[in-house]
Amino acid sequence: MGEHAPPRQVSGGAAPATRSALGISSVSSGAVAFTVRPDDELEHALSVLATVEGASHQEIIRRAVLERYERAGHATLIQESAGRMIDRWSDLLHRLGTV
Repeated sequence: MGEHAPPRQVSGGAAPATRSALGISSVSSGAVAFTVRPDDELEHALSVLATVEGASHQEIIRRAVLERYERAGHATLIQESAGRMIDRWSDLLHRLGTV
């Protein structure tokens, strides 16, 4: 793999920011800025949702990512819980299944 160039200063904005060789800008507050290049379908969906919800495209994307993150965490908790219940009740489940 090629070596990445060191971060460089990005002009503009009140907070000092750097841009990596990958094109990801980071602001000193810890926030990361990036560009989303939506296709026509996503752009249309973003526009409709932004209008209906009275929010910016950025806010719609933010909500969607956080919602997906929460669902993924919830699914993991459910899987872990189901695994524990199967371990705990496997003998009973086996007996019920053979009746």
